[in-house]
Amino acid sequence: MTRTRAFIGLGSNLRPRTANLRAAVDRLRDVGHVTAVSRFLRTEAVPERGVAATDPEFLNAAAALETRLDARTLLADLLEIEAALGRDRTADGAAGPRTIDLDLLLFGDAVIDEPGLAVPHPRMHRRRFVLEPLVEIAPNAWHPGLRRTAAELLAELIVPASGRRVSRPPPAAAGQKTRAPS
Repeated sequence: MTRTRAFIGLGSNLRPRTANLRAAVDRLRDVGHVTAVSRFLRTEAVPERGVAATDPEFLNAAAALETRLDARTLLADLLEIEAALGRDRTADGAAGPRTIDLDLLLFGDAVIDEPGLAVPHPRMHRRRFVLEPLVEIAPNAWHPGLRRTAAELLAELIVPASGRRVSRPPPAAAGQKTRAPS
């Protein structure tokens, strides 16, 4: 049976965050061969889908995994890892602070849109906290739906509220001073 390269987004905003991420990476080794793990990046909570701006800050990371599992089985295993590490996905605990969050970002070149399974992750291209760690370990990871690499998606990322590009600004024209965005 062939292996598929999958990318997993990891996040935790309940202490001990570092230990939670390490435990999740250790458990990922039970579902495949972990080939890379990004640094753990500290990020503020992004207010969306039940997460409040006042929630504790997150540690986020990405992991590359070679697996023989199909996408649905891998997702089920990710949910089991979350539960084993104390994640509550019931209606009241699904979106707030969490011990661990594991998202299936990419699964080979698959595009899947089925009940309970969407690959590539439908919001990954809008999330700096997903793209930065992914680019660290796999800048050329391919988003088959948008036909862009992870590095290209990060470079094109725009802050929805302001419409301002949040990637590195273009160099200033000769003799022109640069200023920080307001």
